[in-house]
Amino acid sequence: QVRLVESGGGLVQGGGSLRLSCAASGLTFRNCAMGWFRQAPGKEREFVAVISWSGGSTLSADSVKGRFTISRDNAKNTVYLQMNSLKPEDTAVYYCAADLGGGAPRTSPREYDWWGQGTQVTVSS
Repeated sequence: QVRLVESGGGLVQGGGSLRLSCAASGLTFRNCAMGWFRQAPGKEREFVAVISWSGGSTLSADSVKGRFTISRDNAKNTVYLQMNSLKPEDTAVYYCAADLGGGAPRTSPREYDWWGQGTQVTVSS
């Protein structure tokens, strides 16, 4: 049974930082690209960042470039999202997802095979 479990969300003041973690089990983690997405109330789920299976390639949304960093530890089956200089518009539920495709990192939610339950991030102004 595949499980992706996010943690690390919470309430933070604007300009602050949070580090999200996503622990994976039930799949061959090192074969998967891993992505972070977010969804704010009333909005579509949107791409945040993705990292290739090896960690050698990453992509980030323009809205988070220079502020958010995605990384992974294949020995721990865990992917991280370090979020700095947080803004109120970053408020959303953040989801991690696994892409079993094995190709180049992808940004469409439809390409992802497994999803976590999400963790709430709230940034106050």
